[in-house]
Amino acid sequence: MGSEVSKSRTREAPGAPRRLSHGFLSNMGVCIAHRLRHSAVFSQPVGPDRGLPEDSAETSGSEEAPPALIASFLPEFPNRTFPKQDHFQVQGFIAKGSYGPIWKVKDICKEKTYAVKVLPKSEILKHGVLEQSKEEVIIQRQLKHPFIHNLQDCWQTQHHLFIMCDYCGIGDLYTYWLLKGKFEEDEVRVFAAELGSALGFLHDLGIIHRDVKMENILLSDQGHLRLSDFGLSHRLNRGGQAFTICGTIQYMAPEVLSGGPYNHAADWWSLGIMLFSLVAGEFPVPAEPDHSTMLKKVRDFPYKLPNTFSSALLLLLTELLCKNPVNRLRNLESFQMQAFFRGTSFDPHILQKTPVGFILELRAHPDWTAKSMRGLSLDYFDNFDCDKILHSPSVPSELSSAVAGVSLSRATEQT
Repeated sequence: MGSEVSKSRTREAPGAPRRLSHGFLSNMGVCIAHRLRHSAVFSQPVGPDRGLPEDSAETSGSEEAPPALIASFLPEFPNRTFPKQDHFQVQGFIAKGSYGPIWKVKDICKEKTYAVKVLPKSEILKHGVLEQSKEEVIIQRQLKHPFIHNLQDCWQTQHHLFIMCDYCGIGDLYTYWLLKGKFEEDEVRVFAAELGSALGFLHDLGIIHRDVKMENILLSDQGHLRLSDFGLSHRLNRGGQAFTICGTIQYMAPEVLSGGPYNHAADWWSLGIMLFSLVAGEFPVPAEPDHSTMLKKVRDFPYKLPNTFSSALLLLLTELLCKNPVNRLRNLESFQMQAFFRGTSFDPHILQKTPVGFILELRAHPDWTAKSMRGLSLDYFDNFDCDKILHSPSVPSELSSAVAGVSLSRATEQT
């Protein structure tokens, strides 16, 4: 079992811009979003029947449906008004998402801080991602795990969707990778154990994440990881297969780049790419601007691993970066048995007992703020107008045409 292994290439400039997104991609053709120069995001149905996107899942209408703009997002998004200022205080931006801002919000009554993703309905409908937005919250409602970013609430107003999750003020793993350059194997081991536990939990529920990467690993106040961004996640029945080309291009498994069929084994490939990059300080394969060229490069590349890696890490990465998903390490049981984890507990309670010291030290790094912004202009934050976003009407023509085109049928995943 395992793949051949090849020499890694030059690392992309760490300061390259990326898409600060926590969610959805268009199912209409191929969408290349602005992320890192070495990553791009695709969402393209390529299964045998291309009449409907393989991930779509519409709900049927009710007898006495509310207005179409409300009903289209039910029942996943309850219809409510935005909490008043004496209940919720918007304290500022966290990031600029694909279709709207992500706010830092304080619940005055609970004295807790949350991250709230704000999605204009006009954008969701215009880009054809209504069902992806529903699928995201359907999946996240099932997920209660120490190493998964928890959904707290979601609702809709007349013109916007709101998805509220726990707030992780420490930032994401990619920021710390940029600050440090590369991590020691002992430092990566705890992240590998925590993320492996999260993936095992997801896959036991039949959920494939499809966008495992450093930017989607948020960190708790104690430096432990939280797998986030379930905008591309999908539920697969036992033995089911997916065909949509989606994810971040440098992390995508060869079977995903080729248009499937693929299953949860693709997430383990992405984990292998992430672990390689964390320790080596560079990605094993430089990115290409399109998935076809990237697929050829991945197929031809022998994945030679640096001789500075320990034999235990070499074995683990060889098993994870196996190009044939049938032979790839693809379950938590096999992952835990690797020599790399000898003496490591996978019990979440034990893992969380000790703060991740090197992350907390890097949090005080003077360049942390600049690295976490990754080129996003501070002017965008300075010009942020909460009231304008909450109360600005959407363009009627866009909304009416988009709502009129919403299908009331349900498409299932190709098998």
